[in-house]
Order: sequence, then structure tokens, then C-alpha cells
Amino acid sequence: MESFDLYDVNRNRTGKVLERGNKVPEGCYRLVVHVCIFDSQGRMLIQKRQRTKKGWSGMWDITAGGSALTGDNSQTAASRELLEEVGIDYSLEGMRPAMTIYFDGGFNDIYTVNMDVDISTLTLQASEVEEVRWATEDEILELMKQKEFVLYKSSFISLLFFLRNHNGAFTHKDPTK
Repeated sequence: MESFDLYDVNRNRTGKVLERGNKVPEGCYRLVVHVCIFDSQGRMLIQKRQRTKKGWSGMWDITAGGSALTGDNSQTAASRELLEEVGIDYSLEGMRPAMTIYFDGGFNDIYTVNMDVDISTLTLQASEVEEVRWATEDEILELMKQKEFVLYKSSFISLLFFLRNHNGAFTHKDPTK
């Protein structure tokens, strides 16, 4: 049975553990991670979730993601999910997430990585991933309109594409300094 560390509101481990399938207790949070791989043409590597997968079955999704397991930190969890789901062995050690999104019961750290990958060489996790492909922002937004992509907000997808080449929200230095 998989288990997850629980955190307080300030992301400090509480020493408590939650088993998969149980509700996160009030005042506690769990850690979820996602990795978005972008190629030199500005496309995102997307995966099609297995039809047997619980939640968003048979729909396209961003490159990889999942829950941090007990003992994981954000980077090790993201690296593990990337390797497990799509077979990319890449260390995110020392890398900060491009952003963190807070949700009821948790923190979602999202990493953006620029790398060219030959998808024909990837080893997909058969229980999780049906197939992968490269897609532009417009192609993903169209898949969302067709309800073939996990129904994120379109602004979230656009933000991921923006963040792939930016460190932070500012595009220029403050001209008043």
C-alpha cells in the first residue's frame, strides 16, 4: 500500500503518514508533483492516460505526475514519476518548481524542463500510460475543447507554455531602479 507524508500549511513534514485512498485530515496537506517536458520546437510531451486508470481515463495529460511517496521530496518524486510513467531518467535534484499550485488538501509542484526526446525510445508504464506524443499549445487547447485532454483551465496550459522559458513572472528588470 502506498503512503504519503503529511505536511502543515508551511510545508513542514508533520511526521504523520496517510495511506492511499484515505482522506487528508483537516489542517494537513500532501505533496503532488507534475513535470512538463518541452522540446526545442516549443511543443510539450503529453501522455494519454490508460483507459483502465481511475480518473481522467483515456484522456491526454501533461508529461508526468503523481503523489510524492513517504520519504520523497519534491524533486525525487518528480524524477521518479518521470522515469516510471514515460521512461525519462532525469534528475531534478536542486531544481525549484516553476510554480506551486495549492489545492484543498495539498501542494502541487510543477516543473518545466526543456529537452529533446525521441519518443520512439521511451518505455511507457503500461498500467498508467497508453501513448505519448508532442503537442503545441494550440493542439492541447483544441484537445481540451474536444474533451480529450484533462480539463485544466486553458490559462493554466498557456502559463505552462509561458514558464518553459521564463524564470518568474517578470519579463524585464524594473526600469525605476
